[in-house]
Amino acid sequence: MRDLVLSRRQLLKGAGAVGVLGAVGVPTTVFADGIRVRWDIISVDFSTGTLSPGGIASARANDGSKITLTGPGTFSTGGGTNGGGKWTTFNSEGAETGSGTYRTKGLVTWVPAPGTPPLPNDNVGDREDESAGFAVLKIRFSDDTGGLLTVSCHLNGTSDAVFEGITTTKGYLDYWNREAPPAPPGNANRTNFHLLTEDED
Repeated sequence: MRDLVLSRRQLLKGAGAVGVLGAVGVPTTVFADGIRVRWDIISVDFSTGTLSPGGIASARANDGSKITLTGPGTFSTGGGTNGGGKWTTFNSEGAETGSGTYRTKGLVTWVPAPGTPPLPNDNVGDREDESAGFAVLKIRFSDDTGGLLTVSCHLNGTSDAVFEGITTTKGYLDYWNREAPPAPPGNANRTNFHLLTEDED
């Protein structure tokens, strides 16, 4: 990582502290200025072992209805988010029921997790900056409903208790049941985090 005041190990420890202390309402300042995290719903080319932006991920509600999202974005534990993407909803029979865009509006929590990148090529950022982890973001849909987006990334060596994919709420609907990534070469329901410096987007 370029121009980074803290080592990656210190950064991960600090982020864990933010997650734990934030949960009990303790204000914290752990990160050096300029540290941000990029999240992506990724696309994977298994023939070349390459991850890229521009993937899709889905989750289902209790009745089997589904939401599918695209999107990248960034957030800072010190405040501030940007990003978003497109959304499409489907009923339990698979018929489309709505679509539009969404934007991130704030960070609820971010906790990194151990893990190493499974793919040799990274078209999003620097491979050494990849991180497993769990983020919850406040979002706003284009039809003026609010929600919470959970992005969860599982890398090699990450605990199997950590899922890969997304879940979200939309108004009073809870799309709580993430769709698991299909076996290669199936390409959906995969995510990634990158730890950024101030000169990276």
